[in-house]
Amino acid sequence: MSVEPFTIPVAAEEADWIRRRVEEFRFFEEPADAGWSYGANRAYLEALRDYWLTQYDWPAWVERLNRHPQVRIEVEPGFRLHAIHRRSSRADARPLLIAHGWPGSILEFDAIVERLAEPESLDTPAFHVVAPSLPGYAWSDKPERPIGPRTVAGLYDRLMPALGYDRYVYQGGDWGCVIGGWIGLDSARVAAIHLNGFGLRPADMRPRTPQEEKWLAWAINIRATETAYLQLQGTKPQSLAYAMMDSPMGVAAWLVEKFAGWSDGKGPAVEDYPFDMDRMLTNIMIYLTSRSFHTATWIYAGMFREGGFNIPPDRRIEVPTGVAAFPKDLLAFPPRAMVERGYNVVHWTDMPRGGHFASLEEPELFLADVRKFAAALPRG
Repeated sequence: MSVEPFTIPVAAEEADWIRRRVEEFRFFEEPADAGWSYGANRAYLEALRDYWLTQYDWPAWVERLNRHPQVRIEVEPGFRLHAIHRRSSRADARPLLIAHGWPGSILEFDAIVERLAEPESLDTPAFHVVAPSLPGYAWSDKPERPIGPRTVAGLYDRLMPALGYDRYVYQGGDWGCVIGGWIGLDSARVAAIHLNGFGLRPADMRPRTPQEEKWLAWAINIRATETAYLQLQGTKPQSLAYAMMDSPMGVAAWLVEKFAGWSDGKGPAVEDYPFDMDRMLTNIMIYLTSRSFHTATWIYAGMFREGGFNIPPDRRIEVPTGVAAFPKDLLAFPPRAMVERGYNVVHWTDMPRGGHFASLEEPELFLADVRKFAAALPRG
């Protein structure tokens, strides 16, 4: 398997086309006092568009991201994954594969890669960090047809020995937590998994306590009110793509609404949005300049074709599992006893705040928990 150094391109022609389309965009009506309750908020999108055209600097953000060493790795014949690969200077560093999901990107790890590799203290665990872009995302190759998270788990598991790591720790949120469950179930190489979202579900999810009943009612409500995108992307992604691939503002609205709704925000006003515009626009530009919005949605169709996200009835994830339970996550964890029906949970932290994009929203809490989990693991 070949490994090639990689530098993120500015893609100037694409960036110029994107700017023209943003300039040409025409706003339209929304319901009175809409906030975010009907979807993307117009006041925020107007402010984002203005910032995009007058202050945002894509080449500067490309330069910033390119400070991280990056590679493209052939994980099967003719198919390459893009990844940040930051080796630590510490002799005791552990390999760590850290995985994003949708609508995120490697940007989620921009502020923590160096701190994971070169921690502030010798008493703090260090890692050789591998942060791949999902297949079909950013600068990873696009699959010929939709593939699901279990297939991605196999690709990720082959990525690590291609970089020289026969044993590794895994961390993931969103699709990363689903992929992490499959890696924990299927891989002989993974030493432990740390999850900041409830991905693969135990076969038995029947509530046995009032707390479990309360969580199940919450999960049913979330499915009804927040997951229409999942049904669309999982069944008819190409119809959505014909609108989005021609509309940078459409992509922006589709993505930023999720960052608003799935995070621990304070309210509907523009100033309450939980992430700064530079980071939101950089995440958007990663999708746009790589022309990958459409193929990024394919993993949903791939998941349905693989059979869903339930652990097989006769299986349990036995590798040591760490849980970072952020209270405002779209994939918030049920009570621990329910999780333990499918996972060997050895570490659990109920976070005081934070949502779905934990490493971006609450990097200090996220870092501290990954480090604490890793410090307690046996070597080998």
